[in-house]
Amino acid sequence: MDRKFDTYVENLKYRVLREVAKQAFDGTLEENLPEIPRIIHPSKIPTMRCCVYKERAILKKRVKLAMGGNKNNSNMIEVIDIACDECPAAGYEVTASCRGCLAHRCQSVCRMDAISFDYAHAAHIDKTKCVECGKCASVCPFNAIANRKRPCIVACKIGAISINEDNVASIDTDKCIECGACIYQCPFGAIMDKSFILNVIELLKAGTKPLYALVAPSIFNQFTYARVGQVVSGLKILGFTDVTEAALGADMVAESEAAELAEKGFLISSCCPSFVAYINKNFPELLPYVSHNLSPMATVAKFIKEKEPDAKIVFIGPCTSKKAERNREEVSPYIDEVLTFEELQALFDSRDIDISSLRDEELLDASYYGRIFARSGGVAEAVKQGLKELKSDFHIEPCVCNGISECHAALLRKSKNALSANFIEGMACEGGCMGGAGCLSHGVKNLAEANRYGKDGKATIAQAVSDLKNKKR
Repeated sequence: MDRKFDTYVENLKYRVLREVAKQAFDGTLEENLPEIPRIIHPSKIPTMRCCVYKERAILKKRVKLAMGGNKNNSNMIEVIDIACDECPAAGYEVTASCRGCLAHRCQSVCRMDAISFDYAHAAHIDKTKCVECGKCASVCPFNAIANRKRPCIVACKIGAISINEDNVASIDTDKCIECGACIYQCPFGAIMDKSFILNVIELLKAGTKPLYALVAPSIFNQFTYARVGQVVSGLKILGFTDVTEAALGADMVAESEAAELAEKGFLISSCCPSFVAYINKNFPELLPYVSHNLSPMATVAKFIKEKEPDAKIVFIGPCTSKKAERNREEVSPYIDEVLTFEELQALFDSRDIDISSLRDEELLDASYYGRIFARSGGVAEAVKQGLKELKSDFHIEPCVCNGISECHAALLRKSKNALSANFIEGMACEGGCMGGAGCLSHGVKNLAEANRYGKDGKATIAQAVSDLKNKKR
């Protein structure tokens, strides 16, 4: 397995993306489309499923998602139904730890009469009667009753995933914020984000000029086998005219949000699209407090397009939700396509570009504060610095929310006028953007790495913004 990825599931997803990209670049995608599953899995011996035919059927579904997925489904996250059939049914189950004790506390506490005992005195739960209240588990002295939850349901902290009548995961679009937390946690790869890699390849093959790659601040810890400057070189070899840091947009947002906070006295950050979507769906009464600023991605893209209306801009980052943000009315004029870091790796390898062998190319410097937007707490620190540079006497008292569960708690307190903070930084992914679903690796993130990367940038937000505005592109 390619060690660029954490799991075989990620590697398989990458191989599909790489093959689709390779065929598209070569102009043979339409011709070879039916053969791609066989190209990826040529052996007649199954490696993951009951038979090779099912493996290839699942690969066919993966290829469809790599080509944009179901056009009638607006959600950027889709379930591959035939791949979602190996997880046990969710709910409370009696394990082998049951000792068949005499107390029968589990039975006594069950108001639905769902628990009985067999000839060996072991407890059994009748699923047709059980209402999943969990009281039996709470009273068992041996902890012999376990709550079996599917990994996708555990990963989704907002309750957007349920199991349908076919025992397949189902995503409630009215609740889903497209953060992609479920994607990595599914051990069978049955949940996947749509890819628009073909649209990017069309831009590259057409020789579109100018074509900008807008890279997220979290790029610093993605391509661990290469330097950021080598990634920049690789992007230019692919055909991008120039590469710009989205962190420059973060500098612009920090400067603007600092002024907005000082003026209004309370503000909710607008940087994370999943966080903003969560507010829209669950706390609409708090929308007036959300910053009027576009996200850093859209802010710097808007700046570029105002100078160069014919420019095409592709955002590259760790976020599946950015694909949904790109479709928003106020964002779509500025962002043409969105790729994840996973998809960028597939693009490099489809062209046999070994970025580790390339020379470094300079990446336009953002500030330290713009670059630390990649981690939890970075937005609040940047806004605090923005207030300082504006020479404002407003004192920021931030509430930093690391993950959607903490976001929910802070928003709930604010809705009840029980929050003492005057600024909410919301990041749907734990660790911040560097923990996004589209990352190459998903291990525990070292937040100090973001600080070290930031220190290579400019010392002040104002200097970074000034240099950007004065630079001749």
